[in-house]
Amino acid sequence: MVQITERAVGKVKEIMNSQEPSPAGLRIAVVGGGCSGFSYSMAFENQPNMLDKTYTYDGLKIFIDQASLLYLDGAEVDYVETLEGSGFKFNNPQVKSTCGCGSSFQV
Repeated sequence: MVQITERAVGKVKEIMNSQEPSPAGLRIAVVGGGCSGFSYSMAFENQPNMLDKTYTYDGLKIFIDQASLLYLDGAEVDYVETLEGSGFKFNNPQVKSTCGCGSSFQV
């Protein structure tokens, strides 16, 4: 199961509320690529795909495809704001190594 922090839910809802038309939910996925082999993807969706697993956090729907679930089990998505910048951060216990850029990983 994927966890998403209250702070991340709030930020996603804030962004979704500025979209016209408002999307149905957020897709979180693992895609091939990046310097370590995999990277995370987040995008708004109007509807889930047939085989998606749907989670609901405080009214926010999160859609995850079957293949991505294998890599995201136990992961937590947070939203952080630091002096260097702000953004969504994935804390994934399955990750064995990451690259220097911090946006791709290896399992």
